[in-house]
Amino acid sequence: MNGKLLQEGLSDALGFVGGALLGFWMGRLFDFDIFAAGYGNAAVGGIVLVGLGGGAGLQIARRWRNKQSDKIPNPDKE
Repeated sequence: MNGKLLQEGLSDALGFVGGALLGFWMGRLFDFDIFAAGYGNAAVGGIVLVGLGGGAGLQIARRWRNKQSDKIPNPDKE
C-alpha cells in the first residue's frame, strides 16, 4: 500500500512541476514575466500560464498513472 501511495505522490509532483516549468518557459517565449515588479499584464499572464501548465501536467500524470494501473491485474478487485 505504501509503495502505491509513494508512486501516486511522486507522479503527481513530477507532473505538476514539469507542467509548471513548461508554462513558465512558454511565458518567457511570449514575453510574460512571472517575476516582474507589481501585478501588470505581463506578470499576471505569466502566473496564469504557470498555473495552467501545472494543472495540465498534474492531470496528464494522473491519466498516465490510471492507464498503467489498468494494465496490471489486481487480485483485490474481483
